[in-house]
Amino acid sequence: MPPVKGRGAPSAALSTRFDDRAREADGDWLDDREAIDGGGPPLRTTVTIETPRTILTRNKSPDVPFDRSINAYRGCEHGCIYCFARPTHAYHNLSPGLDFETKLFAKPIAADLLRAELGKRSYRCEPIAIGTNTDPYQPIEERYEITRGVLQVLAEHDHPVMITTKSARILRDIDILAPMAEKGLVSVMMSVTTLDRDTARIMEPRASTPARRIAAIRTLVDAGIPACVSVSPIVPAINDHEIEAIVDAAADAGAKAAFSIVVRLPHEVAPLFREWLAEHYSDRAAKVMMLINGMRGGRDNAGDFFDRFRPTGEYAATLKKRFALACRRRGLNSERLVLRTDLFRAPGQQFTLF
Repeated sequence: MPPVKGRGAPSAALSTRFDDRAREADGDWLDDREAIDGGGPPLRTTVTIETPRTILTRNKSPDVPFDRSINAYRGCEHGCIYCFARPTHAYHNLSPGLDFETKLFAKPIAADLLRAELGKRSYRCEPIAIGTNTDPYQPIEERYEITRGVLQVLAEHDHPVMITTKSARILRDIDILAPMAEKGLVSVMMSVTTLDRDTARIMEPRASTPARRIAAIRTLVDAGIPACVSVSPIVPAINDHEIEAIVDAAADAGAKAAFSIVVRLPHEVAPLFREWLAEHYSDRAAKVMMLINGMRGGRDNAGDFFDRFRPTGEYAATLKKRFALACRRRGLNSERLVLRTDLFRAPGQQFTLF
């Protein structure tokens, strides 16, 4: 089966681990553009409306620096082949491959649920992470504006937020983010995997181009919004040679901090990744997997706490040293940004003079 134009995963042929019932859906505007560009019928995006009871996801992982997050969407149209969130679609008996990119779930009541959560007497304020699972600014955010609604609630109550994205669409919300930044309530991490547009089209076909992401860092910084770069994931023999160049580009754009992780291949991601390698990088597929396995104890993935973010071996040590040297040379990571929590006002809380 030939790869689907404009999509990341080569197929949806992989079996899933869970059962779920079918849902109604509607289409996405990007498919019409894809049909024009590709000259053939597209694989259409569908969006199913979800009505969850809660919107905050609590995290107890000891190796993750936040304890709560919001995911406005399930699935992600960006189509990044390496996305560790792909296996979550198996919970719905959907493919972590093409279904993850084309059969999306949206939560339009997220802002209302958040306001209710913040108003609970038991709620204690700590930064909320947005974009840790699927991108909050993927293309369908243009229509649904769920992320924007969530930010409006957070801004209204002076609640801190950490945003991770690989979309320049975040610039739409500068009117909300800039005032929050003045109060020390927001930070943005822009994920930049490569500076090469052709490589980006293969790795993350519907994300913003690398040039637009770097430009977005500059625009955010100029607006007073702290923005850093995530050089992630590093994929051996595909984008590892760009570490220094990405750090330099982000620093030139005004980023003051940088972060990096090596590619992870949990559950169904590993066979999808291998299939993708055979399709797009057959000349080096064996080398890529040899280097990945060498950093994961001979396996495709190390899933234990801490180990999943700490690849081992000489190659991993070299990547870590290169990244550290690149950051040091540009003066990145010299200061740690701490978001304020003392300004938070719960819904219904009144101002006092004393």
